Amino acid sequence: MQYLEGIIILICINLMVVVGLSLLTGFTGLFSFGHAAYMAIGAYTSALITTKLGVPFFVGIIAGAIVAGLAGWLIGTATLKLVGDYFAIASLGFGETIRLLLDNGGKVTGGARGFGGIPYQTTLLIAVTVAFLAVVVMRNIILSRYGRSFMAIREDEIAAQACGIDTFLFKKKSLVISAVYAGIGGSLFAHYMNYLQPIMFDMAKSTEVASAVVFGGLGSLTGSILASIILTGVPELLRPLFQWRLVFYGLVLVGTIVLRPQGIMGGKEISFVGLKKVFRFRLKEENSNNAHSGNK
Repeated sequence: MQYLEGIIILICINLMVVVGLSLLTGFTGLFSFGHAAYMAIGAYTSALITTKLGVPFFVGIIAGAIVAGLAGWLIGTATLKLVGDYFAIASLGFGETIRLLLDNGGKVTGGARGFGGIPYQTTLLIAVTVAFLAVVVMRNIILSRYGRSFMAIREDEIAAQACGIDTFLFKKKSLVISAVYAGIGGSLFAHYMNYLQPIMFDMAKSTEVASAVVFGGLGSLTGSILASIILTGVPELLRPLFQWRLVFYGLVLVGTIVLRPQGIMGGKEISFVGLKKVFRFRLKEENSNNAHSGNK
């Protein structure tokens, strides 16, 4: 039972980071390959102030989110005027820079040895509650005027500018919101693992998060949620297979990209209204078939 709870907590933590990156990549059209850096900033900030200063856990989460958001604002100011692949390369460089800074942080971050003694605070209830609220907030952002502006930039940045959208400002807002989500995920991660090492937030972690967004389907919040569940849950459930679980993980990713390049959801969403329509349609079909059989 504890093992299953642990998997659910990890799913919720990864969900926070993936949903945040989904706004930046899936809805705004900016690919980031250094997103683990914001997660690391949130994790270390929260861990340091809760451990060294003794502040409450929720204050640590807020602090981690704020510092990660500020980092996103600073990086956005410096790099968001770059076009296409150049921003992705810049984000990759930022991710590695943060990892190296943490690696050489000495007594402050613990360096390569890591930072331990972090109090365990991320329970199942807290992880699920924070993840649920995060999804609700993100859904409202996407359905708002801001969400439509983000999607307009994704579709055609020049046309969005012609319509009066300040594309630079909105891209920066998207990056900051995405960084805040990653910072919260990092804070939860720190207080679940009780121990941090810079290698936990290397390029492989950034690639894992980015692949989850693509796997779920660009421009689909539902797809990001499903991808977080599948790509976090499947390797953990296959852990008894040792290294073979990574083979299955790779086969799932490659198979999805080959058979369904648009991702699981392909930019579509699952909603209660949509499910009601499906059930009503199925019910009408059954009633029609029964009536047809009765006439015969």
